[in-house]
Amino acid sequence: MKLFAPFASLVLLVAFASQTRAADAYKIDPVHSAVIFRIGHANLGVVYGRINDAAGDFTIDKADPTKNTFTFELQVNNVDTHQEKRDAHLKSPDFFNAKQYPTINFKSTAVKKGEGNFLEVTGDLTLHGVTKSIKIPVEIVGEGDFAGGHRVGLETVFTIKRSDFDMKGLAPVVGDEVKLMIAVEGVK
Repeated sequence: MKLFAPFASLVLLVAFASQTRAADAYKIDPVHSAVIFRIGHANLGVVYGRINDAAGDFTIDKADPTKNTFTFELQVNNVDTHQEKRDAHLKSPDFFNAKQYPTINFKSTAVKKGEGNFLEVTGDLTLHGVTKSIKIPVEIVGEGDFAGGHRVGLETVFTIKRSDFDMKGLAPVVGDEVKLMIAVEGVK
């Protein structure tokens, strides 16, 4: 019986180590990431823009998705619609009010496994000084080694309402619903 004692200890150690394995941490690479938004204009068409230089980090635990975390920050001064006057107006108190609310932040509060490569991420979105809990689908697009580091690619598409964040400037000329398309690569 004593012969099996070291083996049993090893099995328990391996089982404990696998249960306490830390999630892999990733930092968002702004060069390989994009935040695109789409909003209605005058009930005639849509305007697209982007918010450059996304920042943040996330963790991925393949064994237990509930341990995954996501944080994201955007600088309002990085709004870019390829039209200087419109960008300045978007940064004004009529819209984002970049001086008073310089960042847009998201921090996950819960994550669960979705279908296929999707995660269902719930978190707090702070925009224009208002924090709301939102639920977004996050797809793990791919994973692998590239440019000397291990990377994971994520993508999400979701819609928010400006009015939920007390952004009512130029309604109804500017639509209430904003579609966001976010794709990031994280570097381990």
